[in-house]
Amino acid sequence: MIIEFEEKKPVIADDIFVAPTAAVIGDVSIGEGSSVWFGAVIRGDYGPIRIGSGCSIQDNVVIHVNHSSDGLVFPTIIEDDCIIGHGAVIEGCRLGKGCLIGMNAVILPKASLGEGCVVAAGSVIKTGEEIPPYSLLAGTPAIIKRTFDGPSDDLTWAVSEYRQLSVKYQSRSKIITSKRGSL
Repeated sequence: MIIEFEEKKPVIADDIFVAPTAAVIGDVSIGEGSSVWFGAVIRGDYGPIRIGSGCSIQDNVVIHVNHSSDGLVFPTIIEDDCIIGHGAVIEGCRLGKGCLIGMNAVILPKASLGEGCVVAAGSVIKTGEEIPPYSLLAGTPAIIKRTFDGPSDDLTWAVSEYRQLSVKYQSRSKIITSKRGSL
């Protein structure tokens, strides 16, 4: 579902898959080759959300912006080739290129993750944290467990896999309105 809010329409590349139960609302842009899976909510009502190319926003992810009582808005910026795992919450933060956010992880407002960061499932990145590139984080609150020399081959493979799967969903899936299947 793609919803205009207060005269702001989402800008979505033609080739992306948005699941029919996902909601993309307001001041949102999503780049080429990205996918937004079932139950995800991307809510750009208080400010902008920018999602780059090749990103996978998985099932039940919530992405929104943060704002303060004095009118400051903290947008959400997700650079190219990021994977946001099932059930994660991303709010008013910045994710560098090629980040992997594990299932049910939480990234709190004003946090900034450098390129290639990996956040373990269930971890919480605290408000305002500045994380250097290629860091592995885990825990609540999350701490850096180790660093990498560069991009992960596994992440590159996963980005490619999700792109291929989204293409299949675009061309090979359909909503069935009948409650009866054929045997």
